[in-house]
Amino acid sequence: VQLQAYGGGLVQTGGSLRLSCLASGRMFSNNGLGWFRQAPGREREFVSAINWRGGSTLYSDSVKGRFTISRDNAKNTVSLQMNSLKAEDTAVYYCAASIYSYGTSSQGHFRYWGRGTLVTVSS
Repeated sequence: VQLQAYGGGLVQTGGSLRLSCLASGRMFSNNGLGWFRQAPGREREFVSAINWRGGSTLYSDSVKGRFTISRDNAKNTVSLQMNSLKAEDTAVYYCAASIYSYGTSSQGHFRYWGRGTLVTVSS
């Protein structure tokens, strides 16, 4: 089972990026999916999560209104559209699959983790 996040890069403040995560080895259509991030010198933190059907989403307060999570169960992918990026959004972003069908902000609920993709927002 492998999750691979991609789409990171360097962007200026106020810009946008779209991250995607492709799962292989098994289907996650019945699992909640999420995004977490870890900035240099900081602990990994929750960003967003989505339930198995895509009808329920969660966001951290720091990204609410700027980021949008979505999923395509047919393609076994989850995406994160990031708009109005700020310097404090700079981090390695990880996608993960939960052991539950609903979205959750608790890292302990996620069993499968991707390698991460680096997002750098320059001011």
